[in-house]
Amino acid sequence: MRRRETADLAGSVGLGAWAAFTVLGLFVAGSGAPPAVDSGLLSWSVAHRPVVAVAAARVLTATGTGVVPYALVALAGLLLGRTPRQRVLTAGLGAACLAAGQALRYGVMELAARPRPPRQDWATHASGWAFPSGHTTTSALAAGLVIVAVCLRAPRGRTALCLVAGCWAVLVGLTRVYLGVHWFTDVAGGWLFALGWLGACLGAAARWLPSRLVAGLGPASGAPLEEGTPPDPGDGPGRPPGA
Repeated sequence: MRRRETADLAGSVGLGAWAAFTVLGLFVAGSGAPPAVDSGLLSWSVAHRPVVAVAAARVLTATGTGVVPYALVALAGLLLGRTPRQRVLTAGLGAACLAAGQALRYGVMELAARPRPPRQDWATHASGWAFPSGHTTTSALAAGLVIVAVCLRAPRGRTALCLVAGCWAVLVGLTRVYLGVHWFTDVAGGWLFALGWLGACLGAAARWLPSRLVAGLGPASGAPLEEGTPPDPGDGPGRPPGA
C-alpha cells in the first residue's frame, strides 16, 4: 500500500472513531443518570469480587499507565526501524504520539467533567474525572502502536503478537469497570479516543513525514510493487519505489 493510500485509510478510520466518540460523549453528557449498561455492569462487578480476582485486576490495571505503555512503545520503535537512526526516530515518534494523546485526553476529560461511580464501590485508587478512561486510552494507544509495528515488521507470529497486545489493552479497560472506578461508557470512550488519535497520527506520518525519514519502514518481506504500479510520489526523485 502506497503512502497516500495509507494516509487516506488511517484518516478515514480516525475520523470514524472521532465521530463515534463525539456521539458517545454527547450521549453521556445528556443522559443525566448512568445508562443501564453502566449501572448493570457496575452492579455485577461489585457482586463478583473474590480476593484473587481483585488482586489480579489491580496488577493488570496498573500496567495501563506509567512506565509499561512507554516501554512497549519504545520496543515497537526498535522493532519498526531497520537502522539505528530509524529506531531512534520511530521510538521518539511513538512516545510523542502517546504523550500528546494523553495530554489531549486529559483536556477532554476536564471538559466533560463526568463524575466517577460512587466511591463506596471502588476497589482501587483513582483520581480525576471519569470520561474518557485514562488507563484505557493509554493502554489502547500503546497496543495500537505495537500492532502497527508488528504488522509492518514481524516476519512470523504477527497474528499471535497482535492478539496479545490487543487483549492486554481490552483487559486493562475492563479492569477499570470491574474495580468500580469507571463506567463502561468511560472505557468505550477511551477505546474510541485512542483509535481516533492513532488514525490521526498515522495518517499525518504517512502523508507529511519526509521520505528520507521513513524509507525502509515498510514490510520486512520487501515484496516488489505489482507490474505497472507507478512509484509513490512521496518517494522523491531518484529513489526506487518502496525504498
